[in-house]
Amino acid sequence: MALGPQKIAILGLSITSSWGNGHATTYRSLVRELSGRGHEVLFLEKDVPWYRENRDLAKPPWCRTGLYSNMEELKDCYEAELREADFVIIGSYVPQGVQVAEWALNAARGATAFYDIDTPVTLAKLCRRDYEYLTPELISRFDLYLSFTGGPILAKIERDYGSPMARPLYCSVDPDFYRPLQMQRKWDIGYIGTYSMDRQGALDELMLEPARRLDGCFVVAGPLYPDTIAWPANTERIDHLPPGQHASFYGSMAFTMNITRADMVRAGYSPSVRLFEAAACATPVISDYWVGLETFFRPGVEILISGSAEETIRYLRETPEEERLKMGERARARVLAGHTAFHRVDELESYMGRVLKKQEVLK
Repeated sequence: MALGPQKIAILGLSITSSWGNGHATTYRSLVRELSGRGHEVLFLEKDVPWYRENRDLAKPPWCRTGLYSNMEELKDCYEAELREADFVIIGSYVPQGVQVAEWALNAARGATAFYDIDTPVTLAKLCRRDYEYLTPELISRFDLYLSFTGGPILAKIERDYGSPMARPLYCSVDPDFYRPLQMQRKWDIGYIGTYSMDRQGALDELMLEPARRLDGCFVVAGPLYPDTIAWPANTERIDHLPPGQHASFYGSMAFTMNITRADMVRAGYSPSVRLFEAAACATPVISDYWVGLETFFRPGVEILISGSAEETIRYLRETPEEERLKMGERARARVLAGHTAFHRVDELESYMGRVLKKQEVLK
């Protein structure tokens, strides 16, 4: 089924602000590609103070953006548009997500999908009966469950929660924005990520401990880190780095560090958007390990795996410059071949086509 232009409504955490979240860059690249293919996209997000005060893309040029203050305003202003949409997507971590999903599922006449950018976290919350933005009962009502995590967890979503169709829609990168830049090197290794308690131990072991032992220059970018953290003297702190500065940030370091949240490590098959961003910039990545990593990058060839401070130190001291550069180029080639917004929208259109075809058969 050839998929023509569709009216698509997305209710997500944020597209206007990348502060403290990785959702915005994902939505931006996806919506940009959808728009480029002729789809008409409406993106709805709740107007909350912390994003309002840190908007780095107040009016995305690839979609209409609607900000709402509460459920009443959302319903009053956008219910008619939701009914007219061919495809409605609800994202994870949407404020009042259960109420939003209930309303959207009742209002939508087209196909519906839940887009889980936090799948292992979501399922862990469901196991604890923490229904912050999704309930088990809602999953079976969506025509499609799109997941940032692949592997066995997809079968679990279908088997245990009754999803009629669970498919991977991994994060991606926009190569127009993430590309190699000729920058003067400032740091030996850097990390970008919002503070998360379950990542901090690994960050300390794999990067901060090497910083304490070495004379090099290190950097950690991202908001919400507690004032109680004792940063090594040779580690620079950047509170927030807008996406427009990411490519130059990656281009200014020899390596970038990737640290994965604990729930993602346990689930496996959960690549971080930072992996693809750094690789697209041809910056070699040193990462913690999780099951399935080798399906995205070849360890030792396109990415380096570290499980200790000693391993990180060895990579920094012993990786020849020629091999470091080649590794970055190989990782970039891997990303460009399968992990851009172009590839993700190809996958999304394929899923949408199957769901819409099924709807036509049932009518």
